[in-house]
Amino acid sequence: MHDERRRIEERVERLHTQRIKPAIYAATVPFEVEAWQAPGEPVPFAEAAAAPYEPFTMDTPWGPPWGTTWFRMRGEVPTGFAGRRVEAVIDLGFVGDWPGNQAEALVHRLDGTPLKAVNPLNQYVPIANPATGGEPVEYLVEAASNPDILANDFAAPTPLGDVLTAGDKPLYTFKRADIAVLDEEVWHLDLDLQVLRGLMVHLGEHEPRRHEIMHTLDRAMDALDLDDIAGSAAAVRAVLAPALARPAHASAHVISGVGHAHIDSAWLWPIRETKRKTSRTFSNVTSLADEYDDFIFACSQAQQYEWVRDNYPHVWARIQESVKKGQWAPVGGMWVEADGNLPGGEAIARQLIHGKRFFIEHFGVETKGVWLPDSFGYTAAYPQLAKLAGNEWFLTQKISWNQTNKFPHHTFWWEGIDGTRIFTHFPPVDTYNARFSGEEMDRAVRNYSEKGAGTRSLAPFGWGDGGGGPTREIMERARRLADLEGSPKVVVEHPDEFFAKAREEYPDAPVWVGELYLELHRATYTSQARTKQGNRRSEHRLREAELWATTAALHAPGYAYPYEKLDRLWKTVLLHQFHDILPGSSIAWVHREAEAEYARVAEELEALTTEAVVALGGGSARVFNTSPYPRAEVVRTTEGAPVYVEVPASGSASLSDAAPARPVTVTGRVLDNGLVRVDVAEDGTLSSVYDLRADREVLAEPGNLLRLHTDLPNYWDAWDIDKHYRNRYTDLLDAESVTVVEDGPLVGAIRVERAFGKGSRIAQTITVRAGSARIDIETEIDWHEAEKILKAGFPVDIRAPHSSAEIQFGHIQRPTHTNTSWEAARFEVSGHRWLHIGEPGYGVAVINDSTYGHDVSRTVREDGGTTTRVSLSLVRAPRVPDPEADQGRHRFTYSLLPGAAIADAVAEGYALNLPLRVADAAGAPEPVVSVDGEGVTVEAVKLADDRSGDVVVRLYESRGGRATGTVRTGFPLAGAEVTDLLERPLEDAEITAEGAVAVALRPFQVLTLRLRRGEATGAR
Repeated sequence: MHDERRRIEERVERLHTQRIKPAIYAATVPFEVEAWQAPGEPVPFAEAAAAPYEPFTMDTPWGPPWGTTWFRMRGEVPTGFAGRRVEAVIDLGFVGDWPGNQAEALVHRLDGTPLKAVNPLNQYVPIANPATGGEPVEYLVEAASNPDILANDFAAPTPLGDVLTAGDKPLYTFKRADIAVLDEEVWHLDLDLQVLRGLMVHLGEHEPRRHEIMHTLDRAMDALDLDDIAGSAAAVRAVLAPALARPAHASAHVISGVGHAHIDSAWLWPIRETKRKTSRTFSNVTSLADEYDDFIFACSQAQQYEWVRDNYPHVWARIQESVKKGQWAPVGGMWVEADGNLPGGEAIARQLIHGKRFFIEHFGVETKGVWLPDSFGYTAAYPQLAKLAGNEWFLTQKISWNQTNKFPHHTFWWEGIDGTRIFTHFPPVDTYNARFSGEEMDRAVRNYSEKGAGTRSLAPFGWGDGGGGPTREIMERARRLADLEGSPKVVVEHPDEFFAKAREEYPDAPVWVGELYLELHRATYTSQARTKQGNRRSEHRLREAELWATTAALHAPGYAYPYEKLDRLWKTVLLHQFHDILPGSSIAWVHREAEAEYARVAEELEALTTEAVVALGGGSARVFNTSPYPRAEVVRTTEGAPVYVEVPASGSASLSDAAPARPVTVTGRVLDNGLVRVDVAEDGTLSSVYDLRADREVLAEPGNLLRLHTDLPNYWDAWDIDKHYRNRYTDLLDAESVTVVEDGPLVGAIRVERAFGKGSRIAQTITVRAGSARIDIETEIDWHEAEKILKAGFPVDIRAPHSSAEIQFGHIQRPTHTNTSWEAARFEVSGHRWLHIGEPGYGVAVINDSTYGHDVSRTVREDGGTTTRVSLSLVRAPRVPDPEADQGRHRFTYSLLPGAAIADAVAEGYALNLPLRVADAAGAPEPVVSVDGEGVTVEAVKLADDRSGDVVVRLYESRGGRATGTVRTGFPLAGAEVTDLLERPLEDAEITAEGAVAVALRPFQVLTLRLRRGEATGAR
């Protein structure tokens, strides 16, 4: 047989694209359209309905960036359309085919009921199958003119990312608003061809099935009457039917499809636009559920449900009905799909608590899995926290983006730092926006790593990132692929069903231990430093407010615990941990608003904490310690005078009870407190840090070396830092001034000021305090660089085989060598409050109050010693998607702690992030809880969410070893239970004869205790 592949494939492509697709809508009549441009921000439907509208014609530009235009559309179904499938078809002037960041609209009835959204791939609104024709049709359409921030593949900065800089030039040209007849036979023919063509081109050229499909398509085109596409469509489909009826092989891979609409809670649009995106997407999804009984949609992010509940009650009611019918599956059990590395441990716990409770309360559904496809790496703390929240499975996708190494598994057990394992799946289709194309089906099978052991994988299908969701075309492709030779089998089902089947067939799946590190998007540990600082401060302020509110509730008669305020503030912080807000990868508008929100959160939490402390009674000045560790350190009075005090863990002490401390001496540029001696060089670096206790020099080279690197990644500016950044840099060694600003006896400090780059300035105050080996470097930056990253390096004279970085409820070890490509790819890593390096007998910690990005490298010197360099990534200057990212002023502190064990790093990490508070209080109430036992660390103290008055304490083992201890209470204890994260009982806790709670923890175990009080204390 002659090879006619090219002729046939080109013939089919042309006829399909140029003749069949245009014939899908058989007849059309235009709407009469009027328009009203809403001033400023979006307005409620009632205001839009009462607005004055003006005539509007097609092919007219409309829509300034971030604007809202309301269109009134009036029409009448022609009598000739009677008995046929009639739809409104609207094209706002769509750009490309991504439904996300561009023109989008929600279509309403005149009574305000949302019907359905329109976007580039979902342009229709069902009208009906009219019986006679002549029926009037009238809509009000809320159209958003969001700019296409992704234009030109992020090649250049754009001012469109903020309403303040975007201008007012119209972005779109309205193309079409018609009443149209959908020719269902032609529409189905289009879908038949999509599936068969997609299957054909991805089958191997040696496959008989490919050639059978090709010749079938050729014969089908012979049956197509070019002068009567609609009249011949049935005949063409009849030729194709046998090819579509051939069943799949018995051993065909099974793909469990579940509808999905990834909606970033903010990204290339602000939060206010996400609220509207949810209404559009969810309207489309519930409409699709009415058309397809076999449709199932999985949706995460309780925050988005709450927005719909509060702003779109009609859509909310339709969601509730779909959940009851089993067509809508709440998943994920988190408040938002948060970043997987940067939120603190308690914050991830609260993500799970608030998310799962929302779904239980509003739908009677307890989600079984963590649904987190698009975060930029995943902390090794997740397996334990997920299980403690009652989850059975974990889903991720983003690891498919790895820059260097291909992740070896798709179905596996993920083991966390404490040993907890959770069944995990990573869809081989390599997308969470699947469309059941031939290319995707082929990739899923070829890519699947578990062949020979597992037979199934998951495919979330539907347009996403900016929403959109599944379409009827995707559902039709799924139906055709249910049992088709040459293709994997597709079944639409609930993700819980998929995970149950996958685990049953593959219970001994391989185990991956530790973090799921994404070999890409490493700059998200640093970009938008003020957003990250706002999150860190908020997490610690929430801890502080809860602790002292609980103390006041127990000891201050009449004080009412602020349940509602704390709940609202937690949810605000949780929202901003979304995986494109906290990582710093959103447009300017998002980060401008985030910084303002964090300022409001700080103000409210300061007021709540002050209220709680004041409720304990006025009197003498006291020092309050929110840290779970006792502290002896210098604190300043309200007048600014330094005082050295000792304060118990989670307790207070009188400011007048000053403790003795060896003074700090300042000689020239040398600071000495008897524990460490710090020599500041003329250039402002640390020429020496000498540990007087260990009698050894800490540094191998000058420390606190500020290094300005060129930082232009290959793509994704705000997201990525590529290894070549290391190759070009300038060391900042020209100090304008090095000045002693405090010379003892309790504090010694030297201020170093520099100017550099394009008008940037940095001032650092290097501080040594009495009684502490911690050397603080308080940093103020006025930053005006572009495409640069500033790092602070500490080359330490330690041969460290690994570094240990704090993560949620523990720490993780990473090799300092680069023996393998996996280790080499970790050239930038995340850490929380501290990073530690050590050799037997000696260690050093680098501590911070708001920095997450680090790198650790090692070199062997000519003298045979090893230099291990720890560098902190302080601030970046990407220009896309926010051209002004990180510009302006920053203020933060990082510290060097010589002679530190892991336990010291833990304690000082808390101390730096939870400054001692000075306030007036009459008495010295007992700490709510106190703990003895090395390694047992209290992370949260609060009243139970059910308002029973019980006290909830969350603690964990922080050093990486087994720990036993005793939890004592500052109130009469009547009973104690171990609970899950949602404060539901798991087992009774052991109460000792002294009325305390005995605990025994495995390494990094998290334990939640619910403590029942023995008598009323006036608390509410």
